[in-house]
Amino acid sequence: MKIAITSTGKDLESQVDPRFGRCQHFIVLDPDTMKFSSHDNQAGMQRGGAGPMAAKAISDLGATVVITGDVGPNAFDALKAAGIQAFIGASGTVAQAIQKWKNKQLKEIGSASVTEHSGMR
Repeated sequence: MKIAITSTGKDLESQVDPRFGRCQHFIVLDPDTMKFSSHDNQAGMQRGGAGPMAAKAISDLGATVVITGDVGPNAFDALKAAGIQAFIGASGTVAQAIQKWKNKQLKEIGSASVTEHSGMR
């Protein structure tokens, strides 16, 4: 299993980026071994469609779970279509977010948690 966490930096001590589509980086890791890789979020620089592009990027990286702060409607639809579970409410460091996920302290969503274009504000 691979998990993608939205991040402001490139390691496990970086802060979780609360935005999904416009986050700075994705940390993709195996929660059993904690081996990870860091990936710049190219979608975050786009004028529009950042959420669906970010969803495709993490799908291409093999993630089946995403941990973030919030997910907009277009991103949610793209994640759902790709079969990726989304957990929201993450804060603190990436390592802390993973621990919260392991302890079932994050909420899995069944719909968008914010309105369109919330990450641009």
